[in-house]
Amino acid sequence: MSMGMVQDEKYRNNQKRKDGFISLFIGIFAFVWIFPILWTVFTSLRPYNDVISYGIFSWPRHINFNNYINAVKEMHIGIYLTNSLIVTIPSVILTLFFGSLIAFVVTRYQFKFNLWLLLLFTAGNMLPIVLTYIPVFWMFLWVGDLFGNRNMLYNNYAGLILVHVGFQVGFATFVLSSYMKTIPKEISESAKIDGANVFRHYWNVILPLLRPALAALSVLMSTWIYNEFFWALVLMSDDSKRPITSALRRLQGQYVTDFNLLAAGAIIAASPTVILFFVLRKQFIAGLTLGSTKG
Repeated sequence: MSMGMVQDEKYRNNQKRKDGFISLFIGIFAFVWIFPILWTVFTSLRPYNDVISYGIFSWPRHINFNNYINAVKEMHIGIYLTNSLIVTIPSVILTLFFGSLIAFVVTRYQFKFNLWLLLLFTAGNMLPIVLTYIPVFWMFLWVGDLFGNRNMLYNNYAGLILVHVGFQVGFATFVLSSYMKTIPKEISESAKIDGANVFRHYWNVILPLLRPALAALSVLMSTWIYNEFFWALVLMSDDSKRPITSALRRLQGQYVTDFNLLAAGAIIAASPTVILFFVLRKQFIAGLTLGSTKG
């Protein structure tokens, strides 16, 4: 056997060991990530008395959907799910609209402060909520008092939507501007030569090319905004206007909490975003990968 063949065999063996270690690491990571989800589903199907009698790590004697039925009744799922949709859908649409507009301006047109404008929106998205919620709270009250209606923004869906748009538009701008840079500038130049004005250039030429990125961002934004609880707690004084994440508090007992019931409620609350991901999974993956392959 020649020296070259020996080296090739040694290289293949080393590569197999590396691939084995990588596969093992990925497998362990995947198990650690998915185990809490599987355990929550498993817990939600067990009656609370079954856990009390035999222990939390025991094999269940009974499996049923009673926890889901009780959770739907106690959470008032219709009211809180409607609240979440009222806040989430307009927030995502406005965030993607404004983010795409800003990204269009800073990438397709050259002016003195376009880079600083992009950095400003990106940096604003990185501010911790704990540093901003008090100024935002007092600003909402001040605006309401200025117009003679304290609930103009505070304890109002409109105020909660504005907060989500304000805090998410920076990330949307960053992602869409990065994606838009992969679109050949010759397309924009052709649109200008054909006499397209700025709005037609944006709406008819650039926006259709952003559909994969917009689909991916819509899934991310919907998940973040739908699951967000802090701003609703701070800016909504009326519990009946809060999103579905607030409904989980209804499943907590005064002295003892039925964690099996709470697990069922958590799965019910998370289901809409999971369904949205599976519906848009192809567009989501395309939006994450297409920008990296475009030249």
